[in-house]
Amino acid sequence: MAKMPLMAFPRVNGLRSVEFGNPGESRERLIALILDGNKRATAGTLEWDYEAENEPIETVGERLAIIDNQQRHVATIQATRVEVHRFADVPDEFALAEAEGDLTGDDFRESHFKFWSELGLPISDETKIVLVYFDLVEDRRGAF
Repeated sequence: MAKMPLMAFPRVNGLRSVEFGNPGESRERLIALILDGNKRATAGTLEWDYEAENEPIETVGERLAIIDNQQRHVATIQATRVEVHRFADVPDEFALAEAEGDLTGDDFRESHFKFWSELGLPISDETKIVLVYFDLVEDRRGAF
C-alpha cells in the first residue's frame, strides 16, 4: 500500500493552516487587508499550490488558520465559496474581493502572471486557478 505524502501546510489549533503571499512584507500586507475586512478572497494554482503540495481544495464552510511571519495563528477565516477557473476566465468579481489592487479580471491576470512567473511557474490562459472566497471569523491578534 502506497504511503500518502504529508500535506504541506500543518494543522494549527485543529485547523488547516494557510499562509498568504511570500514571507516578509508581502505577507504582512495581505494579512492586514484581511484583518481590516478588505480582502475577502484568495487564489492559488491548482497544479502547484494544491496538487504538488498534496493539499485538498478548500470546501465551503471550512475554517482555516492564517499564519503570520512568526508562524503564529493570527486569524481564522471560513470559506464561503470555492471555484476553479481557467486563468483566462477569472472574473472581475473575484479580483475585487481579493482586494490586492486589481479592479478587474484583466488586472488580476496581469499582476498574478507576473507574481507566479517570478516564482518560475509557467502560467497560461489554460492554467487552472482555485478561487476561494472567505469571511474573517476570528481576529486572534490579542492572543499574544
